Amino acid sequence: QVQLVESGGGLVQAGGSLRLSCAASTRTFGNYAMGWFRQAPGKEREFVAGVNWTGSITVYADSVKGRFTMSRDNAKNMVYLQMNSLKPEDTAVYYCAAKKFGAIVGFTPEDWGQGTQVTVSS
Repeated sequence: QVQLVESGGGLVQAGGSLRLSCAASTRTFGNYAMGWFRQAPGKEREFVAGVNWTGSITVYADSVKGRFTMSRDNAKNMVYLQMNSLKPEDTAVYYCAAKKFGAIVGFTPEDWGQGTQVTVSS
């Protein structure tokens, strides 16, 4: 099991940017596929982005493709989500997620962070 702690959420105007960070506490971070999910009020949690163990492959939900960029730094046990051109519909709690030796297509996490709120005002 890996402990995940998100940071970087906040309030931003439409068109603005935010960078979310997720710190993972594990000695085998390089064995984990990582992902970001989000949940808006009254809606189900949805996949946003995923990255494979080495950081060489990323996948994105269609709703964020071209605006969000996910990356990882295995030396620091960190993953990031750079969010640009934010829209009010991006407002949600964003969760970092992990799965050991997981696939990022059809990503089914085993571990979750506590979430960080992102609010985009119009």
